[in-house]
Amino acid sequence: MLSPIDRTRPGALRAFRDPRSVAVVGASDNPAKWGYWIAQGALRGAHRRDVWLVNRSADQVQGHPAHPSMSALPKTPELVVLCVPAAHVDAVVEDALERGVRAFLAITSGVTDCSRIRERLASAGARLVGPNSLGLFDADTDLQLAWGHFEAGEIGIVSQSGQLGSEIANLAARAGLGVSRFVSVGNQLDVRAKEVLEDLIDHDSTKIVALYLESFDGGRDLVRTVRRLREAGKHTLVLATGASEGSKRLAASHTGSMTSAIDVVDAACRAAGAVRVRTPTELVEVARFLSVAELPAGARVAVVSDSGGQGGVAADVAGGLGLDTPAFSPQLQRVLADLLPAGASVANPIDLAGAGEADLMTYAVICERLAASGEVDAVLLSGYLGCYGEDTPALAGQELAVVDRLALLARNTHVPLVVHTMSAASAALTRMWEHGIPTFPAVESALRALARARHLSAHPGRDLERPVFRSLEVRPGYWAARDLLDRMGVPVPPGARVNTIGEARAAAEVLRAPFVLKAGWLTHKSEHDGVVLGLRSADELADAFARMHRRLGDGEYVVEEQDERSDVVELLVGARRDRDFGPLVTVGSGGTEAELWRDVRTEIAPVDRETAGAMVDALHSRPLLAGWRGRPGVDVPALVDVIVAASAAVTADPVLAELEINPVRVSPAGALAVDALAITDDGETDR
Repeated sequence: MLSPIDRTRPGALRAFRDPRSVAVVGASDNPAKWGYWIAQGALRGAHRRDVWLVNRSADQVQGHPAHPSMSALPKTPELVVLCVPAAHVDAVVEDALERGVRAFLAITSGVTDCSRIRERLASAGARLVGPNSLGLFDADTDLQLAWGHFEAGEIGIVSQSGQLGSEIANLAARAGLGVSRFVSVGNQLDVRAKEVLEDLIDHDSTKIVALYLESFDGGRDLVRTVRRLREAGKHTLVLATGASEGSKRLAASHTGSMTSAIDVVDAACRAAGAVRVRTPTELVEVARFLSVAELPAGARVAVVSDSGGQGGVAADVAGGLGLDTPAFSPQLQRVLADLLPAGASVANPIDLAGAGEADLMTYAVICERLAASGEVDAVLLSGYLGCYGEDTPALAGQELAVVDRLALLARNTHVPLVVHTMSAASAALTRMWEHGIPTFPAVESALRALARARHLSAHPGRDLERPVFRSLEVRPGYWAARDLLDRMGVPVPPGARVNTIGEARAAAEVLRAPFVLKAGWLTHKSEHDGVVLGLRSADELADAFARMHRRLGDGEYVVEEQDERSDVVELLVGARRDRDFGPLVTVGSGGTEAELWRDVRTEIAPVDRETAGAMVDALHSRPLLAGWRGRPGVDVPALVDVIVAASAAVTADPVLAELEINPVRVSPAGALAVDALAITDDGETDR
């Protein structure tokens, strides 16, 4: 009998990457069945491990002896692959556990009694990948227990969808990258993606990790694991589509309804030092770039083209991807103008204006000047280079000489060069990749890869503190929410609780007019006429209270001093608990139109002042805070204080499920929270 697998021990998943023996249950001679492909792949590794095929009705499978059952095997296999119908999985697992098997790969889909199987595995100290897995592959150990063919390379693929992972592997092979390890985690009945990712941290053959998940259960620990991959020098590319549905369950506040699931995944990627991609093709494009080039230090891109039209298109695409094509300094423009024909565009984009055709080496010379200028973080060369030798063989040698000179630039500077060529498969294109110059047949592919690489350099990841839990004593009622904000250090206007007209008049004697009257139990007060502004006297306040009380009845009413500061910008600051990623914090355009503009930035909480400041800087409405059309700038550090405080609160107390401060009115003199909503984990709200 094999020993139970210690889940906490390093190398606990060794049986799934280099088993000493494998048994394929359901091995088949039929190429249309999974048992055929798994058996065929397993036999390729027979020089390294014992391979046994199990088929209850055949003596031979694929020319090799077959055994009728697990009990008929000569020894206990270390790994059992299940390619049997779902109805038979439970019995096969039971027989294998009795035999002493402690590792299973379940290809079978449609398994129904998952809870019982999980309990049996746990009690026996056994592990299982799947069910509904496409299989495993490890290039280093000659292990292929999956449908299809794999080329060895440097991408580690961890995918919840087997077929999508297979597509990534196929695209990588066509791009000349290949796969170091492939794990289709399937339904994650037992072994989870986080564990598989941890197993890649010390895997020398894996340079880049491709991750596809449909759910992010335990997402906070997943973020920490991906951060460790980044620290080990391995970039993770995350393919996700509408994941983390748990992030949508809280829609009582603007924060809950404005933040999409993908917003949360993007926040997780920033915290982990990873980047999200949208398609398998994009993933492989970025992986190709990362396989040969450095990360750009910034977003400034020089566009060099032998066509004004192509240069203009490239600049537009770059801007849409968050890259910048800044105008060059007068000094650099003069240097470039001296190298190009009169009238050539030298401001950025650069139009070579025929200089490339006159002297092919101009391509290299211009790129060298740009890389050495200190004014750009990357250079895009777009157009005909790569086609000269293909279209005019007499120019092939000259063109390759240009590529060789560009290779020196790629090797000797920290300014990455990326090329868009009109050629699909020329010798020059091949030579560029050999020299470590990422080269693409579409300008959007080149710039997309560059933009994702820029994202990685801008977001190296950050430590997610283990929270120290403390009670915030969250109590029902808007007045309690004001008290909570005050204890958090978030300024609120002076106010009073009132339940009668007399109490409203008394409040007017101690507060400064104009007054605001609020029905504190309403979530969105303005939508239900639960707030009245601009009450200038005790009589106006009393009349407003009487009208509101007749319409809404008894409840907790609050009178506050109205904020009359000038040059105010209204923002929303929210914090909440996501089912998968835990505490989150959000900042965005606030007020009653917050959901209309949906201008928000979300991060995993808690955040420090630097991260909170970056959240503010990422808003489309950021120019309003700096001063717009002659208005003075507002106190952004005070807004940052509110973001940090909200993130700390939702991290500290698990009872606080959601906190929204909307609006936060920020002026040149500071920030003031004039309304708030709190939701506890039992559904109670503080408004």
